[in-house]
Amino acid sequence: MALSASTTVPHSVDLVTAVFVNEDFLRHTSELVGGTLESFALDGDPAGAFSTTTVRTIPTTRMPDIARKFVGESLKVTQLEAWEAPAADGSRQSKISLKVSGAPLDVNAVQRLVSDGGSTRIELEGNVTSSVPFLGGKIADAAEPMVGKALNLQSQQAQAWLESH
Repeated sequence: MALSASTTVPHSVDLVTAVFVNEDFLRHTSELVGGTLESFALDGDPAGAFSTTTVRTIPTTRMPDIARKFVGESLKVTQLEAWEAPAADGSRQSKISLKVSGAPLDVNAVQRLVSDGGSTRIELEGNVTSSVPFLGGKIADAAEPMVGKALNLQSQQAQAWLESH
């Protein structure tokens, strides 16, 4: 199932990147959906190429019943991000991989932070897949809206965070 989202934040790519790798911000967005931030690790300097590993526990209360039958009351989600160094115009790109413990879901996406004057256009494209025979497509279809909302929430909350901090 394809993921696609785009939004614009009226702040520079540098500021948006800094928020996306701020542990307090990640804790805030995790708690906003009723989850917890279990751990966060940053490898490298955000001024260049770097990577992050974020582990969250999130409730499944908003997931469709078909998906909840497989995964239970909560999910442990590990999000790996491999960020490229900034382009000449300051734009950035990261490859995102989500692994869901105990659930047959894989998410792979590319997030682009495109410099647009003093603003940043955040573009996200990727895929949600499931390895369950026969039901994999239905599981991925059911999970895709939730995964898309979760990844898009980060972009939406970045603006509010920047304006309040």
